[in-house]
Amino acid sequence: MISAGVITAARVTHESGSVDDLAAASPDSQQDAVADLVSVEGIEEAYVLSTCNRVEAYVVGTDAAVGRAALSELFSGIDDEALVRTDHDESLRHLLRVAAGLESVVLGEDQIIGQVRTAYEDARVAGGIGSMLESAVTKAIHVGERARTETAINEGVVSLGSAATRLAATTISLDGATALVVGAGEMGQLAARSLADAGVDELVIANRTVSHADHLVTELGDRTDAETRAVPLESLDTIATQADVIVTATGSDEPLLERRHLAGDRDATTPTDADRVIVDLGQPRDVAPATDTLETITVYDLDDLETVTEETHVKRADAAREVETMIDREFDLLCDQYKRARADEVIGAMYESAARIKERELETAISQLEDDSLTPAQREVIESMADALVNQLLAPPTRSLREAAAEDDWSTINTALQLFDPDFGDEEVPSLFANARSESRSAVQFEATDDD
Repeated sequence: MISAGVITAARVTHESGSVDDLAAASPDSQQDAVADLVSVEGIEEAYVLSTCNRVEAYVVGTDAAVGRAALSELFSGIDDEALVRTDHDESLRHLLRVAAGLESVVLGEDQIIGQVRTAYEDARVAGGIGSMLESAVTKAIHVGERARTETAINEGVVSLGSAATRLAATTISLDGATALVVGAGEMGQLAARSLADAGVDELVIANRTVSHADHLVTELGDRTDAETRAVPLESLDTIATQADVIVTATGSDEPLLERRHLAGDRDATTPTDADRVIVDLGQPRDVAPATDTLETITVYDLDDLETVTEETHVKRADAAREVETMIDREFDLLCDQYKRARADEVIGAMYESAARIKERELETAISQLEDDSLTPAQREVIESMADALVNQLLAPPTRSLREAAAEDDWSTINTALQLFDPDFGDEEVPSLFANARSESRSAVQFEATDDD
């Protein structure tokens, strides 16, 4: 079946909405969100990318209105000012920019390309990947890889984890500090490595599954002289009070760090109750809002990270321009790929219809030849003639369809679809050759009657 669908998309990101908007937009899982979208009538494909600073959904629908309606349902309840909607071309270009790291809080960060891949696998499992999104997402991954290998877009601060360390360092000195990382997932690992490199004296990893934290502690032991250890989340009651800097990065639905975890007494060895900082990378928030009311503690969240990443944006401006040029070229190639594919589908349908009619007429003609001693060579001549007629007749429309695709003349292509329905050959219509034979015989009979 030939798809005439178009891509539409909608998103809530760190640029369009707040941390709370992102939390409200986040689906329970990418797979479930894709499954919900493709269950909507008229939606042929779907892809959902959900990270700590963006929730994006792309759909292929029979027309743009169908796609917009499905996306409005997915993002129902989201403040309209936080929701960005895009049409076919803008959606494709944006996806390429996302994978290249141009839309990240930390310009050029490496984690996003892995997240794009994971979302692709989730969408595939959920039945959301078809020919259009297959081309779009794989092209985005290709662009992301090229951006990082051919430019300097990812040099320096390359993750939210390292940005969190940089932000904490603007408030307190990390040299000799006690650090606590809550969460041993990808973001927590990045934050822990960054803190270890910053010269903290003690580094504690708190995680729901302690064995995961133990693996991280083992790895950190090879890169830092700091005392490192893993503890369960239940230890936050005693550990959090003693930490100078805390970075939280979990996927918990509820805050894990409450005011009570930080309001207790600190050890006598702790130099001061002032100058303590928390960076909350959780989505939704890991730190309860009431924690920020403690006078001795500064709490930062994802919104605050944009200030510390501005320096990175400036340093990578030249590389970003290189990536923009790369994206322009790859976007044009993707559009050309879609055009060729659409034209080839129509041309294929045209030839399929013609082939069915040709085969039917050949069999009818050969079966009605009066000479039953038709040799294989003679039959081959007749078949070759039929092939030549089809190819010569279809050559001009083939050229016209390819030119129409190159010029975005979809009206011509859609008209061709109607004229050359691939199922046309299955219709019960009289044989053209049989009709001609019948008319010829009738004429002979009529002449014979006149002679009488």
